[in-house]
Amino acid sequence: MNTENTDFLISLQNLIHSRRSELPDKSYTASLFKQGIGKIAQKVGEEAVELILEAKNNNRELFLNEAADLMYHLLVLLSARGCHITDVIKVLEKRHEKAKG
Repeated sequence: MNTENTDFLISLQNLIHSRRSELPDKSYTASLFKQGIGKIAQKVGEEAVELILEAKNNNRELFLNEAADLMYHLLVLLSARGCHITDVIKVLEKRHEKAKG
């Protein structure tokens, strides 16, 4: 993976944070924030189940679309909890360093 992909993910997380602050009327992301953390967490669960179901099939495109849906809703949930994808990256980096050592 190149840094452009990581930069995009961070940029998307920043956009999600701005939707949380601004709550524009015609934004799906803002509508999730308006429904509350329970609804956002429910969406993460639904998308996880859909990804699992697609993992059993042989349609790569559908599988990747479900993975993208899950990632997006996870980013929204992170934002709702006041966290950022970079916080998760730091946890993963620490775990990786610990596993190497």
